[in-house]
Amino acid sequence: MSNQERSYIPARQVRRLENFDASQYESLSKIGINISRGAVKQMMAGSLAMDAMAMDAAQPTVTTGSMGTPVQFLQNWLPGFVFVITGARNIDDFVGIQNTGAWEDEQVVQGVLERTGTSLPYGDYSNVPLSSWNVNYEARTVVRFEEGLRVGNLEAARAARQQVDSSGMKRQSAALALEIIRNSVGFSGFNSGDNNTYGFLNEPNLSAYVAVPVGASTNTEWSTKTFLEICKDIRTAVVALRTNSNDVIDPSRVDLTLAVATAAVDWLSTTSDFGISVSEWIQKAYPRMRVVSAPQLNAANAGDNVFYLYADSIEDESTDDGRVWLQAVATKFQVLGVQQLTKAYEESFSNATGGILLKRPYAVVRYFGV
Repeated sequence: MSNQERSYIPARQVRRLENFDASQYESLSKIGINISRGAVKQMMAGSLAMDAMAMDAAQPTVTTGSMGTPVQFLQNWLPGFVFVITGARNIDDFVGIQNTGAWEDEQVVQGVLERTGTSLPYGDYSNVPLSSWNVNYEARTVVRFEEGLRVGNLEAARAARQQVDSSGMKRQSAALALEIIRNSVGFSGFNSGDNNTYGFLNEPNLSAYVAVPVGASTNTEWSTKTFLEICKDIRTAVVALRTNSNDVIDPSRVDLTLAVATAAVDWLSTTSDFGISVSEWIQKAYPRMRVVSAPQLNAANAGDNVFYLYADSIEDESTDDGRVWLQAVATKFQVLGVQQLTKAYEESFSNATGGILLKRPYAVVRYFGV
């Protein structure tokens, strides 16, 4: 039995949702954002109650000519607010996002089937060698997180004086907090004691890190290496990927992803004596390779920066989707409930993710020391 996959967004096609018609909010369930019609009505009722207290316009002040001008009349208020920045959330760019299962699920399970059999020389009276198959199951535990908001009457009225929609800002904060924790689980997993929820950095099927060789500077870091030395590190990874897969992964036919630590990725701009950068060399030598980066790869292995090289998907006669990585997200954002209180109203939201599953370990190699 398998759950219906509602949607899958490949890592190369992950984009911000823009110009969306809010009246079509129910269609968001296809990408894991679940908002019921009843919750929307309750939100609107709460917001209308708060909207009854409109934002005040600046009131003119009557002053005498002998008084100095109050400083508030000499202030130039710039439009908008500068939001405090949060780190980039890149797990979707690394492995894509598969919306499958339901918020209440306990596990995400992938079957692994091996076809067995060994052919022997024919003989009229010899026993027939029999083929068979063997199946195993990889399970990952779904973890759920929650975030909510409460907006009081006085709070909403005073926030309106600052030209701030308090409930709207808190909803954005809740959605951001849920995305931050999902991204964190996507890279590092989540340990609640007895669960199996892993991330891009600690998935148990990953092979061990391999150290990149030292360069002429006697260091391994790309910041000290030449154009040719950095190119050699990348070429070595490509060779290892092809070798590990027994030539199933051909860089000319398979899309590859080079995931590099944020602290090291800009050294791909190192140029040769002919003015060609490493990035340009990658585009010519391996046109199906893309480069992504994330701060989580900084100092990821005993204090050393790392990079991964992996195939995006493989056509190997399997009956699954052929993807190398799976990020199983049951629900990106779900409204749990809305409650109208005497002097405030409260909303609660949640998400659910099974973390990361590496379905084809031979299709990933990783190195440290860059």
